[in-house]
Amino acid sequence: MKLKIYQIDAFTDTVFSGNYAAVVLLKKWLSTDLMQSIATENNLSETAFIKKVTDKSYEIRWFSPLKEIDFCGHATLASAFVLFKENTQLNEIEFITKSVGNFKITKEDNYIKMIFPNRKPKEVSSIPTELIKGLSIKPKKILLNQQAYFAIYDNEEDIIKVKPNLEELKKLAPYDVVVTAKGNDYDFISRYFWPASGGVEDPVTGSIHTGLAPYWAEKLSKSKLKAYQASKRGGILLCNVSKENVEILGQAAMYLEGYIEV
Repeated sequence: MKLKIYQIDAFTDTVFSGNYAAVVLLKKWLSTDLMQSIATENNLSETAFIKKVTDKSYEIRWFSPLKEIDFCGHATLASAFVLFKENTQLNEIEFITKSVGNFKITKEDNYIKMIFPNRKPKEVSSIPTELIKGLSIKPKKILLNQQAYFAIYDNEEDIIKVKPNLEELKKLAPYDVVVTAKGNDYDFISRYFWPASGGVEDPVTGSIHTGLAPYWAEKLSKSKLKAYQASKRGGILLCNVSKENVEILGQAAMYLEGYIEV
């Protein structure tokens, strides 16, 4: 069986930066085991599989090298980039998911805008010891949403310097860990560690900004924010926050287009 595959760098306008994702176009769903094998073989942060439902709607599923993921922003951006490239007349699409509902994606000048649910984190009553042991610098506050623990720091320098103890953080599964602080050149910056779900440090994580953006919107008293994920590759995200939704805007760049044989 021959399948069309793309590799896209998301949340960047140039290759070799942002976060990489594979996008596989399907006419019908493969078995979960086969999709997992393809994602493991790709060995990227995520591989997105998309199947057409109508001219403007697609089902989407995301897989890390280790397991199927409930929600992935950068692979969603990559998938939309591919679909808009394949059909230049298309300006809006809807992705259908079982895990986070349906959401719309639109083209906005040179950006792709994704409209996601607001997943603002809440403070936890007790902090897991594994989280404190898992971060070389102690955070001033810990919050939690459906996806991750949020470790809040006083300044950008702490985010750059903090080192994860991956064996400790892995014990927090199914939750990952994001560290964040107010930025110097951006409204806020972050780094994202996910040893229990797919890797060491994710380059740019769209999904976690559905929690980061609402938190910082409240703290900074502004609804439009510019964020930077301070990984080695790095990436920029524009976020618009409302009570129900978080709009995340990003760019993407084509790295690879080809076929796989399975």
